[in-house]
Amino acid sequence: MAAPREAEDAGGRSRAVVLPGPRAMWRSCLRLRGGGRHLLNCPRGGLTASRGPVPKPPAHARAYAPPAAERKRFYQNVSITQGEAGFEINLDHRKLRTPQAKLFTVPSEALAVAVATEWDSQQDTIKTYTMHLTTLCNTSLDNPTQRDKDQLIWAAAKFLDTDTVACSPLVLWVTDGPTLVSSGQTSSSASSLRLGSLAGGVEEPETLVELQRNEWDPVIGWAERRYGVKIGSSTSIMGPSIPARTREVLVSHLASYNTWALQGIEFVVSQLKSMVLTLGLIDLHLTVEQAVLLSRLEEAFQIQKWGNVEWAHDYELQDLRARTAAGALFVHLCSESSAVKHKLPQ
Repeated sequence: MAAPREAEDAGGRSRAVVLPGPRAMWRSCLRLRGGGRHLLNCPRGGLTASRGPVPKPPAHARAYAPPAAERKRFYQNVSITQGEAGFEINLDHRKLRTPQAKLFTVPSEALAVAVATEWDSQQDTIKTYTMHLTTLCNTSLDNPTQRDKDQLIWAAAKFLDTDTVACSPLVLWVTDGPTLVSSGQTSSSASSLRLGSLAGGVEEPETLVELQRNEWDPVIGWAERRYGVKIGSSTSIMGPSIPARTREVLVSHLASYNTWALQGIEFVVSQLKSMVLTLGLIDLHLTVEQAVLLSRLEEAFQIQKWGNVEWAHDYELQDLRARTAAGALFVHLCSESSAVKHKLPQ
């Protein structure tokens, strides 16, 4: 077993923190591994009678289990047809279906063309994790979480309380070496740590604060003028105090969208962690690149200061851009008329 490590509690008294030794950690791993193997080797009917049956997930959860992330392409041609309930996607002579085996039907021809393009652009391998429009359509058709329109609206509106552009995150900045900070105490080098009052706000490097205010405040100002509300910003860990009228106005605005479009709005809000940026993107006040950059402003600041990890930061950035762009496009395609106008040859 590893030697105890000395530490101090909140009253300044010494106490020993015992770390598990390698043997204990290895035994824990073996127990976890053995338990996992036992579950994997269970018969289909569940565990043995002495252990009790395996609880079954709800029917909609089982049916909505996503397919394999990658599979071999099994079709040659992709086409769309108009059916009684909307527009359908055909893979050769097979009609596309959702994970719950429902007929894949979308409300507009433009959305059907976009989804068909996703399927047609797949090469030898179908990579479903790159097909964000298809995923959003599946979610709208199957509704695996059983959410109605009001629940979708409030799922998006709740991000107002922690909106990215209205909150300055709590950051610990150490200027001259490691500093241990725990509840009720600081180390001898606590003077090197800049931490504001938990109730009043936080202190951050002036360059980051200035960057955030210069970039975020204009977007907040646009949203306030556009919707006639007050949003403001806060450095408190409790987040901004959103007036009741602001919430009512924005909820009423979201209610003007149909359920399909709300699925896209909630998806974009969850990606950007910001209702304000999502509204700016949907209203074409911001581009996808601008909205994503503003949602990652602090991370971009850190990367500029400490360097970029290409295989991690670059992938995360491109993936966020793709998801955000797909969500915004989905909202617009679900809010337009059902048919695409084709220019007739002269």
